[in-house]
Amino acid sequence: MPHFILTYDLASDYLERRGQFRAEHLKLAWEAADKGALLLGGAVGDPPESAQLLFSDGAAAEAFANADPYVAQGLVKKWRVRPWATVVGRDAATPVRP
Repeated sequence: MPHFILTYDLASDYLERRGQFRAEHLKLAWEAADKGALLLGGAVGDPPESAQLLFSDGAAAEAFANADPYVAQGLVKKWRVRPWATVVGRDAATPVRP
């Protein structure tokens, strides 16, 4: 299965504003996870400066970002979806062994 990384660059006031949108964001995320599209996700840094979400489908990652209240409400300054060539690990898309 191929992998895709959805990267969010977070607004400087992300922590102050996320509370009112968090339940809707997490509902959307768990729905995507329950469908098998979203594999892992979460904020990066302390305090958070970005977020990384691992998807099994690039179109699903783009659809998620377009529907995410964090994006719609400006908590995310910029987002992008990139393919991730996973080669090591039990769930690697194209395992490469020496």
